[in-house]
Amino acid sequence: MCKEINNVLYDTETSTVDKKFTFGKPGDPDGYEETLYITNEGKYFIYTNGGHLSKYPMENIVPIERENVKDWMLSR
Repeated sequence: MCKEINNVLYDTETSTVDKKFTFGKPGDPDGYEETLYITNEGKYFIYTNGGHLSKYPMENIVPIERENVKDWMLSR
């Protein structure tokens, strides 16, 4: 997935996965994934996707500041 936010291009194809959290089993309608990526420019973002009954029924990209990454990971 590729998305431009505030003139910054976030692309799951060209960025590196840092951490991935999976909730539920594959195919569960309420299961979902949250994947932390880092771009080649050092910017972090979270890619989310899930089943149609999950909190992420559609895939999305949300930027996250580097100083908030640790808190995000600890809250998983």
